[in-house]
Amino acid sequence: MTHNSIIGLIPADWEITNLSEIVKRSDGHIQTGPFGSQLHASDYVPAGIPSIMPVNIGDNRVVEDGIARVTKADAERLARHRVRPGDIIYSRRGDVERRALVRPEQDGWLCGTGCLKVRTDRHVVISEYASYWLGHPEVRAWIVRHAIGATMPNLNTKIMEAVPFVLPPLPEQRAIAHILGTLDDKIELNRRMNETLEGMARALFKSWFVDFDPVIDNAQAAGNPIPEEFRDRAAQRAEAAQSAASQGRPFGLPEPLAAQFPNAFHDSDLGRIPQGWRLGKIEDIAHINGWTLGSRDNIDVIDYIEISEVMRGDVGKITRYTRGEEPSRARRRLKHGDTALSTVRPDRGAYFLAVYPPESLIASTGFAVLTPKDGNWAFLHATTTQSEFGDELGRLADGGAYPAIRPDVVGNRDIVLPNDSRQIAAFDDLTQQLYLRRHQNRTESRTVAALRDTLLPKLLSGELRVNEAEKFVEAAFDGI
Repeated sequence: MTHNSIIGLIPADWEITNLSEIVKRSDGHIQTGPFGSQLHASDYVPAGIPSIMPVNIGDNRVVEDGIARVTKADAERLARHRVRPGDIIYSRRGDVERRALVRPEQDGWLCGTGCLKVRTDRHVVISEYASYWLGHPEVRAWIVRHAIGATMPNLNTKIMEAVPFVLPPLPEQRAIAHILGTLDDKIELNRRMNETLEGMARALFKSWFVDFDPVIDNAQAAGNPIPEEFRDRAAQRAEAAQSAASQGRPFGLPEPLAAQFPNAFHDSDLGRIPQGWRLGKIEDIAHINGWTLGSRDNIDVIDYIEISEVMRGDVGKITRYTRGEEPSRARRRLKHGDTALSTVRPDRGAYFLAVYPPESLIASTGFAVLTPKDGNWAFLHATTTQSEFGDELGRLADGGAYPAIRPDVVGNRDIVLPNDSRQIAAFDDLTQQLYLRRHQNRTESRTVAALRDTLLPKLLSGELRVNEAEKFVEAAFDGI
């Protein structure tokens, strides 16, 4: 065994070096992205070549949501900054320990302003292994310690060149990368599946309660007039119905369900809405902050959810406290089916759905917790997590650096409500299982991530050999 100053003992045939030496042998480079003078805010376009910014650096993956784009001409002008599979991208400022491995589907994208690119060669180091090494807790801590700046850490090429590196033989690198990659692939598969599940629920909500497709179909079948604002949608529906009929496929809702929807529209303060439907408020269908943690509640530990750990339904770190030591903001208790919306920067998308939460799970007072009055929690969750709903709340927020709203502002938001509760119940019947499956996938992913984070430092030090780690992975997958 050989001693490494970062992680301790490693196998004798593993080499101790640094990232600079790895890059030199690879004929690679460590390179910063283009400066602001090379790529201005006005250069970004709605459609074009994606440009990876610090905000797009996730957990060893590039996050495409909201990614900036540049023209093909600008990408070619900045060709030296384009990425290829195996590159590793860092943020040069702020959260400098996070990195993202570029996948084949991101080939040719741009390493954007504010980022730094590490490129190596697979004949020297397997890029997946290199990325996992840079994700070792001790290596991440080393990078943070050596970053420049107390309030805003900064990376540069010199710092990255000095990063200590442990280099096993190539077959060992491949095996380590394969095991950890298998776990990451499962997490990514669950993420994509959840995007599909959420997309299905959102599409159904939009069809029924925003675009009013069943009402349009019924109105056309009855020969009733279609309001001007729905005529384009009606034409699309008619064309889709004809196409389905020509192929012998069903179209629209089954007759018993379709019959529950009106076949005409009427005026309201929000424009034309289905006949008999009404304008209501969120408070008509939800209790707001109805259950608060009190001094007499018999709970020994608090599992606390802070706003900063929540993004679009995903809850990151949950911090456990012994009762009495929890933050003063740990007061929002949760029931199954509750939707928690951040009242701070409400257009940021910090919300989550509580699915059979343990009594120890407590949210920050920065959340407005909405409990459905009739048990139809999927309808309430879909209503309050539409992007338009969050944007409206964002326009109402005030408070300077941390614009916020009061919980009662959420309750006072206008919504369109059906005249027949069966329509909402039918929506819940169709979508609750989608949300429950999404929650199950997230739970699986947390389990897999915990296993990955346990195996990673042990594999990268040689403490746990590959054949032993494979048994842990097989056992974990058998239990999922």
